[in-house]
Amino acid sequence: MGTVFSGLSALVVEDVVDDGESVRVVARTPDGAVPCPVCGTPAGRVRSFHGRTVTDAAVDGRRVVVEVRVRRLVCPVLGCPRQTFREQVPSLLGRYQRRTNRLAAQPGSVVAGLAGRASSRPSRVLAIAVSRSTALRMLMRLPLPLPLPLLQVPRAIGVDDFAPRRRHRCATIIIDAETGRRIDVLPHRPGATLTTWSRAHPGVEIVCRDGPTAYAEAIRTALPDAARVSDRRHVRKNFREKALTETRGHAPRWATRNPSLPGGIREQTTLERWHKVHNLTDQGVGLPECSRRPNLALNTVKRYARRPRPPAERIVPRHRPTLVDPYRDHPRTRREQNPALPVTQLFREIKERGYAGGLNLPYRYLNQGRAEGTRPVTTPQHAARLLLTRPENPRSKDTELRDPITAACPQTTALANPIATFAALPTPAAGNDTKLTDWISHVRAADLPHPHSFRNGPQIDRAAVNAAPTPPWHNGRTEGVNTRTKRITRQTHGRAGLALPRHHILLH
Repeated sequence: MGTVFSGLSALVVEDVVDDGESVRVVARTPDGAVPCPVCGTPAGRVRSFHGRTVTDAAVDGRRVVVEVRVRRLVCPVLGCPRQTFREQVPSLLGRYQRRTNRLAAQPGSVVAGLAGRASSRPSRVLAIAVSRSTALRMLMRLPLPLPLPLLQVPRAIGVDDFAPRRRHRCATIIIDAETGRRIDVLPHRPGATLTTWSRAHPGVEIVCRDGPTAYAEAIRTALPDAARVSDRRHVRKNFREKALTETRGHAPRWATRNPSLPGGIREQTTLERWHKVHNLTDQGVGLPECSRRPNLALNTVKRYARRPRPPAERIVPRHRPTLVDPYRDHPRTRREQNPALPVTQLFREIKERGYAGGLNLPYRYLNQGRAEGTRPVTTPQHAARLLLTRPENPRSKDTELRDPITAACPQTTALANPIATFAALPTPAAGNDTKLTDWISHVRAADLPHPHSFRNGPQIDRAAVNAAPTPPWHNGRTEGVNTRTKRITRQTHGRAGLALPRHHILLH
């Protein structure tokens, strides 16, 4: 008994009652003098008794309720402002507290990791039922770690922004890029806020940051000697968007090289069964025997035997009728004559023939392959992904699709080499900065407008982009913190403000 209720050693346990779903402990405070909370004089005279009902840590998965009898004592000093006072048990209970200290500390880690409604659900399994509002209050009462001036300034930091509330201004998060420890959360994103923080915490040698130019200018002003590292993920993402835009612009040329939709497993199985049935019937085998040998149903064999040709089990894409349907033959004929014919020219021609819609409808109609009758396998997104695949890890089916697309037009051919070269650069390796310089020179000479616009971005902050694929530093840990923060923001529907996300970030 003493081991189970060792946390109640500050009390005198008089009785333990098993109430079925819970365990009730009857206890009282020990006899003896207690110092007055105002003057500190020991007081032992009892004026009255009061009862407190609190919850303790669960035992055997059952809730433990402690009924404590405390004394109201009389201060012996006549001039003391507190003539009477209720004794407290600070090692066990706090003022106005309904849970013991050890029970209040147990759900702290759950609340710090989940917060809100997500932490209230597992708390019931632990026999520590708390509501979502109580969980948030417990989270806000947890002590934050020591501020950075009292600790060692990290060598490398990661900086990123996040929105504590939807459609509101962003805040700035700063973490240790080596250990992932949360350092601080600044209430604003403008560069002046980060500049003030950086000047107050000198000694940072490496800064891993995201794309906003405000961060770049703030770090350049406050920490001119620090090495700036851009986020590899965002560099690759920006280039992928430019490659997709460039690939989509040449879709009318390479879309004609696409193979038609391949047959699925169902179509192949049906074709094999049809051939088996007809081979047996051509040999004079009866239908019952044709059913037993391939292990097919008799009705299926009869159906295949009646068909002179294999059944077409291919599912054709279903599209809603549009205003372009009556003029479908004209775009098909014109595309066969000139695959590079722009959509605007086709739009003007069908407009003269009575088309009453806008330009967006023919554009989607042609991109979906409806003018050709079958939808092509490769979409612009798929084509861009094929071009971005590293050349050292090819797959046969990808190569079969990529090669016709690459050779479809001069622009696509010129685009394939820069894309394949840049696909390997975000991987950290020595000499990538030199390769990036050569890549920019190659893109500058090519007639590719969208990669040209991407090239201008790295030129603005070339040192940070050069450092992105070279050392093992990255901003991935900061992005992970942002992902968890967005989860908390979604749980609160963006109404929590900055206090709750900041508390949640710094407690991890």
